[in-house]
Amino acid sequence: MLIVSVVLALMAALANAAASVLQRRAAATEKAASTGRRFSWLTHLLHRPVWMWGSAMLGLSGICQAGALAAGPLAVVQPVMATELLFTLVVGSVFFHRRPDTRAWWAFLSMVLGLAAFLVLVHPTAGTTRVPVGRWLAAGAGLLAVVITLLVVAARLPSAPRATVLGAATAIGFAGTAALMKDAIARLSDGIVALLTAWQTYGVAVLGLVSFLLLQVTLRAGTLVASQPALTLGDSLTSVVLGAVLFDEKLTLGWLIVPELAAIALVGAGSVQLARTPEVSGKEQEGVW
Repeated sequence: MLIVSVVLALMAALANAAASVLQRRAAATEKAASTGRRFSWLTHLLHRPVWMWGSAMLGLSGICQAGALAAGPLAVVQPVMATELLFTLVVGSVFFHRRPDTRAWWAFLSMVLGLAAFLVLVHPTAGTTRVPVGRWLAAGAGLLAVVITLLVVAARLPSAPRATVLGAATAIGFAGTAALMKDAIARLSDGIVALLTAWQTYGVAVLGLVSFLLLQVTLRAGTLVASQPALTLGDSLTSVVLGAVLFDEKLTLGWLIVPELAAIALVGAGSVQLARTPEVSGKEQEGVW
């Protein structure tokens, strides 16, 4: 089942990357052709096949992520989802007929090796599939306190560090959404009615929307280079912690924490460099897509 989970998580990351590239392309084209009327761009986007294909990719990503969470540990699925950056580089290169430079490929290799090493060293194992309400209350209160603190701190910072701090807050939201999704999917074994009446299902919708909106604020606060490492590492690390705290997923730590931190550093360094590439950042050498 672990292999199935990893494959589905990779498919979800690929679909997310495809959605990002397609919708950015559609939005940029529409902006260039804008008539100047307020909100006319949104109406036109809804009639653009490329934008709709991007939306379909987002839906496919959600389905694959749900399947991955149902089949494997949260501490595996969310770190693997970080490969979205890698797929964005590849999809963007193919779609826009651009060949990534040497630095981009080194960043690609850094993220792949770092992520693979981290998962092998931590070696998370499957735990429970359902979380008691008491655990959710304790974990939710803790996460909410951290997010509020980050938002207060971010409001006092200049652009780049503000984007980094907001990225960390957004990452916590996405990790929490994934944890709720995993718990909600477990209810499906009791029937579709149990899934539709579970509070976790609606928690996914609410927290997912809040996290998405916070992501937009994050991206407007500063460059992708400033926010992406916090988004990538924050989601992965928070998910590893939530997997252990909520789902009793076992992690291998001890003296291995030193090479595990080194692997995380590799992922962070790779994400910084990938965020600088036009295929990921959304900027061409001649301007913005």
